[in-house]
Formats: sequence, structure tokens, C-alpha cells
Amino acid sequence: MAKIALNKFISLSLASFSLLASSLALAQANFPTKPINFIVPYGAGGGADSRSRQIAQKMSVILKQPIIVDNKPGAGGNIGTEFISRAAPDGYTIGMGNFAPMAVNKTLFGNLRYDPETDVTPIVLIEKGPLVLVVNPSSPYKTVQDIVTAAKAKPGALTFSSGGIGGSHQLSAELFKQSAGINMIHVPYKSGSAGLTDLMAGNLMAGNVTMMFDQMYSAMPSIKADKLRPIAITSKKRSPLLPNVPTFAEAGYPKVEVLNWQGLIAPKGTPKAIIDKLNAAANEALKDPQLRELMLSQGNEIGGGSPADFAALIKSESSKWSSVVKTANIKPE
Repeated sequence: MAKIALNKFISLSLASFSLLASSLALAQANFPTKPINFIVPYGAGGGADSRSRQIAQKMSVILKQPIIVDNKPGAGGNIGTEFISRAAPDGYTIGMGNFAPMAVNKTLFGNLRYDPETDVTPIVLIEKGPLVLVVNPSSPYKTVQDIVTAAKAKPGALTFSSGGIGGSHQLSAELFKQSAGINMIHVPYKSGSAGLTDLMAGNLMAGNVTMMFDQMYSAMPSIKADKLRPIAITSKKRSPLLPNVPTFAEAGYPKVEVLNWQGLIAPKGTPKAIIDKLNAAANEALKDPQLRELMLSQGNEIGGGSPADFAALIKSESSKWSSVVKTANIKPE
């Protein structure tokens, strides 16, 4: 009797497991059947927020479900990224994985409550954008070599602004310093726009900053208005928006290649079938002519590709910026 009961229990268990597996497979095949939450680890109105809303809108049409954007800013993007990592791995919580929280903050902060390489699942790269080194039009510096020569003549006399500790503004300058063997002073502001405003004020004798590495989309309006002078760009090739501005490689510093990037991520453990469906929807969204034109008009490179492609980028960038942060001995605010 005991053997019969055991066999019956095993049969029922196997049947239950088979039913559960079938249900999960069906749920993944039918995904999504309800709205998707899209977490942005930065505040409303910024570049990450705007792009998130644009890509979410395109994907919602493709997936035939609403995608609700939810801003969770703070701690350099860590709060929102941690939230994504701790969400249920069912595809109904995704978000934007950005340059700093995905490739810099693990080294910068040292005590993150998530690991960007193991606690989230990459979905797809959305875009990459270079930065441009700019000075005030009244500045005596017109080339990269002008800056290097001045910095070597008076170590610590030149300054550069940023939107805060550990962001792409500062890290671009730190990489430049390390590549050129120069010493310049970092002047962090509460935002990138505040740092740029001080640079445009232009009175260097009154203590304003000497230069800034800024994102293309942010700097271009002031460059076009002749309120900023572009010196060099951090991409491999010249930008069609600034065809007369050399790359750092052309100026003799090929290691100064910086692309501020962002892409979609999901919690660790999200089923591959769902990741693949989200990846396909995002790749389709990135083919939209209106979205492509907007991204290209801001000087960005359009992303796309596989989850593995994005994972490889994250790993490579993490290694690169870990070295820069440690060498510069950058400490969080």
C-alpha cells in the first residue's frame, strides 16, 4: 500500500510540474498580457527620461500593451537600477541601464546593493553618444595641444567643470588627464547645465572654469550660437554635426574615446523567451524614422543588436572605467 501511495504521489507531482511548466511556457509565449513598468533611474525632463519615454511609446505600440514610465532618481542612478534588479523577473518591470550605474558606480561607490554584471539582464543597447570638449569663445585655447601645453606649463592652473562626481563629464576629463600626463582641477556642479553656464560666463580671471566635456545634445545649441568653442570630440570618427572638429585620436590621444550610452535591462532571471521578445520590440522601435532622426540629430549613434552584444559592452566598459576611477582616486560625494 505504501509503495502504491508513493507512486501515486510521484505521478501527481510530475503531472503538477508538467502543468506548471506548460503554464509558464504559455505565459511567456503570450507575453505581454498587461502593462509593463519602465524604470528610469534619473529625474524627469533629462536626456535619459526623454529617450526612455520615446522608446517606451514605440515599444508599447509594437507589444500592444501600455508601457508606464516611472522615474526613480537618486544616488547617481543607483536607486532606480537597484529597484530594477530586485523586481520580479517576469518581464513586467524593465528599465534604462545607463553608463554610470552600469559601468562606473560599482568601483566608485564600492558598496552597491546590486551588481550590474550579475543582478540584471541586458536586453538591448539603445544609443551611444560622444562628448565634446568645449571652452569659452574668448579662451586662448583653440586646440587640444594648446590645453596640454598650458597644463604642463602650470600644473593645476586649468580647471574643468562637470555635473557631479563620477559622471561622463568628469571621467572624460580624467581619461584625458591620464592620457596626456597633465594635472587639471575638477570643479563639480549640481548639474551639467550649471557647469556649462559657468563656462559660458567666460570671465576666467573671476574664477570661472576653463573647459568642460559635455554631451553633444547639450552642447550643440551653444556651439551653434557661438557661445562655446568646440576643441575635440571623444568618438572614433568625426561627427557629421561638427565636421571641422577633430577627434582626440587625430589630436594624438587615441585612448580618449568616450561614449555615454544607455540601453534596456531587466531583472536577473527574466526568461530568455521574454528577453528575446523585448529585444525584438526594441530593435523594431529603433527602426522608426522619426526616432532615428531625433537620435542622429543629437549626435548619437543608434544602438540595437542582441542581449549578448549589450552584455559585452557593459563588461568592457566596466573594466575600462574601473581603471580610470582607481587611477584618479575618485571618491563619491
